[in-house]
Parts: sequence; C-alpha cells; structure tokens
Amino acid sequence: MSCTSSIRTPEVRGSFTSLWEHRPVETESLPADRFLDRELSWLAFNQRVLELAEDQDLPCLERAKFLAIFASNLDEFFMVRVAGLKRRIATGIAVRAASGLTPREVLENIWERAHELQREHAHAFRNDILPSLSNAGIQLLRWESLSEPERREMNSFFDAHLFPVLTPLAVDPSHPFPYISGLSLNLAVVVRNPISGTELFARVKIPPSLPRFILVGHQRFVPLEDVIAAHLDQLFPGMHILQHHSFRVTRNEDVEVEEDDAENLLLALERELMRRRFGPPVRLEVEESIDPHVLALLVSELDVNEHEVFHLPGPLDLTGLWTVVSLDRDDLKQPRFVSKTSKRLADVESSSPPDVLAAVRERDVLLHHPYDSFSTSVQLFLEQAAIDPNVLAIKQTLYRTSGDSPIVDALINAAENGKQVLAIVEIKARFDEQNNIDWSRKLEQSGVHVVYGLVGLKTHSKLSMVVRNDGDQLRRYCHIGTGNYHPKTARLYEDFGLLTCNPVVGDDVSNLFNVLSGYSLHTEYARLLVAPHSVRSGLIERIEREIEHHREGRPARIRLKCNALVDERVIDALYRASQAGVQVDIWVR
Repeated sequence: MSCTSSIRTPEVRGSFTSLWEHRPVETESLPADRFLDRELSWLAFNQRVLELAEDQDLPCLERAKFLAIFASNLDEFFMVRVAGLKRRIATGIAVRAASGLTPREVLENIWERAHELQREHAHAFRNDILPSLSNAGIQLLRWESLSEPERREMNSFFDAHLFPVLTPLAVDPSHPFPYISGLSLNLAVVVRNPISGTELFARVKIPPSLPRFILVGHQRFVPLEDVIAAHLDQLFPGMHILQHHSFRVTRNEDVEVEEDDAENLLLALERELMRRRFGPPVRLEVEESIDPHVLALLVSELDVNEHEVFHLPGPLDLTGLWTVVSLDRDDLKQPRFVSKTSKRLADVESSSPPDVLAAVRERDVLLHHPYDSFSTSVQLFLEQAAIDPNVLAIKQTLYRTSGDSPIVDALINAAENGKQVLAIVEIKARFDEQNNIDWSRKLEQSGVHVVYGLVGLKTHSKLSMVVRNDGDQLRRYCHIGTGNYHPKTARLYEDFGLLTCNPVVGDDVSNLFNVLSGYSLHTEYARLLVAPHSVRSGLIERIEREIEHHREGRPARIRLKCNALVDERVIDALYRASQAGVQVDIWVR
C-alpha cells in the first residue's frame, strides 16, 4: 500500500476507484513496441552506474565507489529478479510480458547482457581504476607484489586472526560437498596426498567478518583470499598444494510467505528467512584461470548451467571496494554536500533548532531532500513531538530505517513519556526483513503498538502523524514523504516531503492509519491517492485532464518523477498525452 498527496476536492471522490473498470482503454493508436522489458531496463540502469565508474571527470575514489555499487546492485538483481524468472519458468508460468518477451527469452537476454556488463566492470577495475588509484598513492596488490616485511606482517596476521576461524572442508566419500552460502567468497583447493598420490578437493570459506581488502601498509591493500591462499600449507599440513581458485555463488534469496495461511506473520517470515539461506544457486562467479576439472566439479555440485557461470579476472567480489573508498582521502572524492535547514522552518541557519510544530502551524512546509536537512526537519519533528507535553499520540509507518535509528528512538521516547504510539512496521521490506523484525520487538518492549500492515500488501507509504492539544483544538500534524525514514540515505537520495496540519489532509491520514491498524473498508480520501484503490486511476485522471487542457488551448504539461514506471495503463495514458501534444517530462531511475 502506497499513498501520495494530491490536490483534489471532496466532491469528485466517487469518480476514482473504478475509473478504468467502466471505461474502455484506447490502445489502437499506440505503437506495438512501446513497452521496454522491466528486467532488461534495470540492467540498462545499472549500466549507467557503471558508466559513472568509467567517467574520467570524476575523482578516482568516487569511481571506485560506483564500481562497488554496480556490483552490489547486480548481486541483488540476481538474488531477486533472476531468481523470480527462473521460478516462473520452473512452475510453467510462461506468459509473455508487455514487452512481448517470454520469461525464457528475458532470461536468455539477461545472461547475455549480464556477462557483457560484468566483463566491462572487471575491465574498468583492472585497466582504469587500479592504475588511477596507484597514481594517487593507493595500491591494491596481489600477494606476489608484497614486500618481504609486508609478507612477514601478513604471516603474523594469519596466525592471529585467520587460522583460528578458518575451516577447511574436504570432499570425498566420507565428506559430502559442503553447503556454499550465498555471496560468500571461497577458495577451491586441490591437494595431493604424498603417500597415496591421490588428488583431493577441498573448500575454504573466506571469513565475511573481516575486510575484503586487508591493509598491509600505508594505503596498500591485499585481497583477503590471497593471504589465506599463501598459507594453505598450514591448513593442509603434510599435503602438496597443487592449485587454488576463488569462486563465489549467488543464490535465490527472495522471500515468499503464504500470508493467508499464516497464523502469525512474523513467525512465518522468520521461518522463511531461515529457508532463504538455502535457496538454489542462480550465478557462479569464478576466476578465469580456474582449472576445467575444478570448474566441472563446482558446476555439477551446485547444479548450475553454462550460462550461469561467469568467468572473470580476479579479484572477485568488488563490493569490497568500500574498504578502500572509506579512506580519508578527500582529495580523491567529490566535495561533501552539507544539507541545510529548510528556510520555511527557519529563516536563517542557527545553532538553535527550529520549532517544527510551530512552523507547521503557520504554513505548509515542502521539503526537498537531501538539500533540505532530514535531521532538522522530519527527524526533529518526531523528536520534539516525543517530549512535547501537549502531544497525545504519534502514528508512524516504517519501511526501512538505519541500524541506529533516531526515528525509532523518538518513538520509544514518546511511548516512555506516556504518549500513545503506533508503528506500522513493514516486515516484508526486502533484505531488511530481519532488521525490521528486530525493530518491531524493540518497539513493542517499550510500549509502542506495533502492526505489520495488511495481509497480501506491502505498506510502502511514508506517513507520520502527531496529534497535539493546542488548547483551542486537537490538531493533527502530518508528514507525507517519498523517502524512507532513514537518516543516512536521506543525505544521499533525492526525495520530497510535506509537513502540514491541513485538517483535510489530517482527516485522510487518520483514516488511512485506521485502515492499516484495524478493520476498515475505507477506500476514499479527499486529498490522498492510496494504492491499490486510487493511485492508478488518480494519475490517469490527471493525465487526461492535461490532454483536455491542451485541446481547449489552456497551458498543459506533465512532469513525473519515480523510481520505476511499469504500470501499462499509466504508460499508455502518457503516450496518449504526448500524441495529443502535451509536453511530458519523466525522470525515472
């Protein structure tokens, strides 16, 4: 369930929820190839991230950061999107998408494009970023390039920090092939028994608790697997080490919970999170120098096909570049951007925090993050409400938040101060499920009423409401936003938020919270568009209104900003508006 605020009078509410159910959709005049494939479009987005890493005008640590982001993005794409495609193919759901492609055709296109992008990614790292970092005094070295003193230091590091936690796992008739966890980096090792002459296979997992690149000197790093590989004789004493190769597995880590059958959604989700660790592999990354026999063993045991094997130059897993990016080298990064307090909250920047509730009583405040500070607006809004003796209640949705969330702290503080606090926590937020489960329990233990949203829907709306006794009346102060209540990402992501005590909006937000927390069939709102009932129809009505304005000679324009645009009816409406002569501007990630 998502919502967006809208200027709309109560008189026309009845025309929204069933607009498209009662009107035929005109598509004959639209081009047949008007839809891009969702998955291939996402790969094109990640290509643009890679192009930032290749941008010679950016400082080299910024470019290294984009290499890490590209790698992390692609990991999640395989864990969720590719895994979902494979599941649909396996279950026989082979319906063509709006792009005209079947799931099998999409998957084949993904494999081809993903192989190209990963090779380009590796080439950018080896042939561009590495030399640029080296010229700036930052060196990422392989073991053979370390000096003797550095090798001795790494010998001590191995004995003290690595050897105690490493577990070599043999593979033979009495030792089955070990489970390979998703996104873990591993060494495939081949040893020979000097007595029998038998060649044996073993696997060594690279500890994920240690940095991907180990500091060996002043801004000199070595991959962790190189340090382990140089000491394999200590892990397999008496054996002859014949070869070793790094490899990495990506698994299906999407979560599916049968909510209708679950007596307790939280417990059902926790069980599913445990099963997620054992999802089937969807990608195998190996060093291009890997021995064919070792590769054949991995392919057989992991049950992957040739398209799912990615041969890459080492080192693998460049998400670990964040270790290097975090270096204190501001000369190799873009200047830091510092958000400022919104001028509608405080006319001048000062050391004294603005009184957010007082400012909102005077006027609505439109926030544009990260340019307007999140900490001196939304965060302060909740922190001040938590300690305000005249505040009676706070209601809040939480989709994603930070590990040390001041938003959660404010809600807990409010509950401890005797206020009624409701938190709608979306525990199905992908890859934040466990984090949100932990927050839910912490909130409940502090006296906050915690609800997990609606069965079958994700609560994606970003809403906060403060109910305050202002003496003459109870007033509802609301925040409606496009971004998560996440102080860290609010410094990076561009989002909008509205702080208002407009009574019509307050009535809508109150009704929506009642839908989310209790039993309510309320679906009509005066100023909000709420999915799944009225966002699509409301957007289409507004698009058609601009078409009518243009036909009547009045000014007409459509500007749309979103993460993704996949709804076919909305897309068709935008095509029709463009064909009618309306200027359409779309910012889409």
